[in-house]
Amino acid sequence: MTENVVHLFKDQQTEEPSEPPTPVAAVPEPVKPVRVWKRTGRAIAHAATHERTKGAGRAVVRHGSYVIGGTRIVTRRAWDGRTGARYERLLRAAEAAGNYEAAGDWEERLSRFREQRHKRRMDLLMAPEKLVKGAAYGAGGSLGALIAIGVALAIANKDASDVFTPLMALVELIRLLVTLVTILWGPLVAVGPWLALMGVWAVGRHRGAAPQWALPLGARTDDAGAPITPSIVVTALRDLGVAPLRNAIKEMGDAGAAMLGPIRIAGCGVEVDVTLPSGVSTAEVQGRRRKLAENLARHEHEVFITLPTAARTVRLWIADSGALEEPIGPSPLVTDETLTADYTKGKAPWGQDLRGDAATLSVYQRMLLITGLSNQGKTAALRSLALWLALDKTVEFRIADLKGVGDWGMFDSLATVLIQGPTDEHVIKATEMVEGLVEEMERRLQAPPGTKFDPLIGIVDEAQVAFMCPAVGDDKRPYGGSKATSRYFMAARKVHNQGRAVDVLLWEGTQDPTDQNLPKLVREGAHTRISLALGTESQARMALGDKAVDGGAAPHLLRQGLDKGTVVVASDGIKIPAGQASITVRTHYIDTDTAAVVAGRAKALRDGVTTLAAVEQPAWTVDFLADIADVLGDKPKMLTQEVLQRLAQKNPGEYREWTFSDLRQVLEAADAAPRKSDGRMVVDGLRVANALAQRDAEGPESATP
Repeated sequence: MTENVVHLFKDQQTEEPSEPPTPVAAVPEPVKPVRVWKRTGRAIAHAATHERTKGAGRAVVRHGSYVIGGTRIVTRRAWDGRTGARYERLLRAAEAAGNYEAAGDWEERLSRFREQRHKRRMDLLMAPEKLVKGAAYGAGGSLGALIAIGVALAIANKDASDVFTPLMALVELIRLLVTLVTILWGPLVAVGPWLALMGVWAVGRHRGAAPQWALPLGARTDDAGAPITPSIVVTALRDLGVAPLRNAIKEMGDAGAAMLGPIRIAGCGVEVDVTLPSGVSTAEVQGRRRKLAENLARHEHEVFITLPTAARTVRLWIADSGALEEPIGPSPLVTDETLTADYTKGKAPWGQDLRGDAATLSVYQRMLLITGLSNQGKTAALRSLALWLALDKTVEFRIADLKGVGDWGMFDSLATVLIQGPTDEHVIKATEMVEGLVEEMERRLQAPPGTKFDPLIGIVDEAQVAFMCPAVGDDKRPYGGSKATSRYFMAARKVHNQGRAVDVLLWEGTQDPTDQNLPKLVREGAHTRISLALGTESQARMALGDKAVDGGAAPHLLRQGLDKGTVVVASDGIKIPAGQASITVRTHYIDTDTAAVVAGRAKALRDGVTTLAAVEQPAWTVDFLADIADVLGDKPKMLTQEVLQRLAQKNPGEYREWTFSDLRQVLEAADAAPRKSDGRMVVDGLRVANALAQRDAEGPESATP
């Protein structure tokens, strides 16, 4: 084995080195078919999306559309000229619009057209016979005239052959004309179709038959902000998505404008009344305001839809593009330092309506409610009305600002009461202020007939804070809420019920209304209801009422943050176009510093007003338990209903609104709750007497305030 290893080692040592291998040329890897297809697809996509390809495609579509559209237009013109289609179209349009007088007129014209057409056709039937006779007479007369001329030439020239010279000249003329026609006929046949094609192309180009995207960039028109024309309005209504409306307009054809009244310039826009065809309701159009605005090349807030007095009619107000973004001028309260106010007969210069006319508001004997989302200009709009009214020195103000950031600070030394702050303590003071309005109202109501009183205006800004206040008084009655036991709610209701008769008014400003922070009875007690931008239609109905919203009022469509100070008003104190239930007003903005200047002028009209931070409470208070004991007298028991009636007779201002729950709440607090007797609820006289005696024994501090 050792020998074998040595032998192998020797063989390896004696082996000669081999020559390096000859290099072999690399064989390229075959291209896969998938890569080829990808490259081809990218090349095709690049070529198809190249700008030159797009331009060429647009040119083909554009000029093809010119030819097709021009042919259609020329054909329709010819058809309308030869038939009664035009009269029938106008007749259908008049019928669809309900204009039967015009329909009768078009029907009469159609009848005359058909009679004249029939006469022309009968004349054409007789034309060949008349043509043959006319040709025979003409030929005979022409030959006779030519021969006569030839005879005259022959006599003049003393040559008999001249008799036929005129005839031969006529024959030569005919031969020449035939030669010309033979030469020109071929080119005319070849060029004629091209001339016709150029003609219809020119008609299509003139009428703009090509789509906008196919036009060159410099020739494209932007419809945004374009002037409103009848055809634009009709097209917008046709494309609204209401099938009966679309079908009716199609039947009308180009005469769809028969639905429209005159387009009138109205402030910074135009106004037009649209009489809808049968089968189309005004609600269907109102519900598509956004789509209608887009069809008119406007933003939604630039189109307003209201209902005039005419039946089946909508009134469109369409703003000039961008006009509503421009601010209105300053308030006359700022520009006219001599301006004064008159509570009874005057109107506050508040802003401008959408037509650009001055919007003035009467506040005479009108409760007022203004609401909207936060930071939309509610306080500024309400304050501007108060600033104007402050220029009437006979008006007294009592103001509670439950936001308390100084928005009403300029009324210090102008209002007799000015409460500023958002806490429960401020709500309590505001409630006592409104209860003071009730007390003054009742005093005035009990005055001799004919007594004149100065206006008393109570203003509660951010009134939702009062309605949502959780504080409860010593008498267990809550200050907030919307029940009969709620002190603020009941005081506001009492002022609403009778205050206007003696010029005691309550103005409230709230935000983001709900049934909890703005109870139904309170909002319906306002004569003037105003809304800024809101979030939903249900809130709009709370703010303005169902009638105004059903009539087209849409504060929920105002743009939050962009339409600050724009309000929708439902009131008989402002001029509203006939048939409408509300009006949109862009109010003048008066900032806080400028408002202080206007308030300074109002203060100069007065001798001096001492402003209180709270209402001074009277020394006496209502003692509910003592009043109940008084109406019971010496009776051992009395039906609860009878107790309520006697309490209302004793003190109508306090007990008129009481219910059984109010009575039970007071008695339960005194441990003298009503009980049943013979199946009916009664008040136990002994329990009441014991409760009253026990309270008196404990001291006056336990008395019901």
